Amino acid sequence: MKRLIGIAGTALFFLAGAGSASAAIDCEMDFSMSGWSAFYKTAKGSGTIRCNNGQSMKVSIRTKGGGITFGKQRIDNGRGKFSEVNNIKDLLGTYASGGAHAGAVKSSAASVVTKGDVSLALAGTGEGVDIGIDFGKFVISRR
Repeated sequence: MKRLIGIAGTALFFLAGAGSASAAIDCEMDFSMSGWSAFYKTAKGSGTIRCNNGQSMKVSIRTKGGGITFGKQRIDNGRGKFSEVNNIKDLLGTYASGGAHAGAVKSSAASVVTKGDVSLALAGTGEGVDIGIDFGKFVISRR
């Protein structure tokens, strides 16, 4: 009986250790993008995701949506902060987005997009002229 308890205890120790191998990681993204809108809004860009476990991934970004929106814009030196994930691949996919915005010449923007349990807080500065309310999707894919 003692031997069975010892074996079970050892198994639990190893299983607990295996669970910690997939500990949550923190990731951030540097990006730039540009686009236009006239009822339909679209933008494309690229970036790099870097995580605190040493992983990194070059990505393409695109947004599509609609609403009451007009203008063109460009974001340079954008930054994004993801909620914790277990794997950098969890960050790829389609996020829901929406917002209200107005800007002329130089402006700054911040928004949050979500995909299931993963959220991404975005901030950046750029140039352009735009005004409106929009909704749609924010897509991150591997480059």
